[in-house]
Amino acid sequence: MRVRHTGHMADTSVRLARTSDLDELASVQIRAWTSDFAQVLPAEALAALDPADIALEWARGLLQPGGHRLLVALVGNVVIGYAALGPCSDPDTQPGIGELLALEVDPDHRGAGHGSRLLAAVVDTARESQLTDLAMWVPLAAEKRRSFFMHAGWGPDTAYRDLDAGAEAIREVRLVTNLGHPQ
Repeated sequence: MRVRHTGHMADTSVRLARTSDLDELASVQIRAWTSDFAQVLPAEALAALDPADIALEWARGLLQPGGHRLLVALVGNVVIGYAALGPCSDPDTQPGIGELLALEVDPDHRGAGHGSRLLAAVVDTARESQLTDLAMWVPLAAEKRRSFFMHAGWGPDTAYRDLDAGAEAIREVRLVTNLGHPQ
């Protein structure tokens, strides 16, 4: 899958990730998490993020996908964002429901539509995989992130979970969306 936009915009696209993207994926993840989750995650957890460890985890996922897909957003040939999609592992969900596991855009590239392009590519990929709905978990304190997805048609259901983050738990809410039928 490749979506290309040209003209007065920079050369932007979305494609499946490759092993050659691993270092850029790790860099984007660290920059995005440091920017977005400073109020959510403990400072020591953010400071401990290691690009080599993160790249290794992404490599494992790419080499053993198990129904997961990793998409990257590009400006030219530079990875500036990513989205990960897989089967939903929540015990209360039905077959046919996928999970948006991650969607991040480098803070220096936000506001140019990359997140929306990634989200559209996720929906296309989910539909190709015969999924009917998508779910995702968002920290309750991540208001901008929650707002982005809610404006894109996602909404909360009644599920929440608390993640152990050391001194205090992080409450996450589940957002869901129905994929409908492509037009």
